Amino acid sequence: MREALRYAQGRAARLGRTQQLELGEDLFIRIGPGGRKFLLFGLSTEPTREQAEAVAAALELRAPVYGWHQGETLRSLTVIETEIGPGSSGG
Repeated sequence: MREALRYAQGRAARLGRTQQLELGEDLFIRIGPGGRKFLLFGLSTEPTREQAEAVAAALELRAPVYGWHQGETLRSLTVIETEIGPGSSGG
């Protein structure tokens, strides 16, 4: 799973386009352009903070900030890296 996440993260950064993956039954991720932010959502259940933390760790986000986004039909857990550490290209 980590390899698939890192691959999608790289594509999001390289192409500047959102990448979506199915992580499990009723758990999806959309990695935003740049690869340093994502939405975690389910179609019939809400993701947990623990799931978001595990994904943030797999994506090696250094200073993730967690929040919620209420869409028209579902609620997504948002994760955004707010600080870029030394040696990072920033995206």
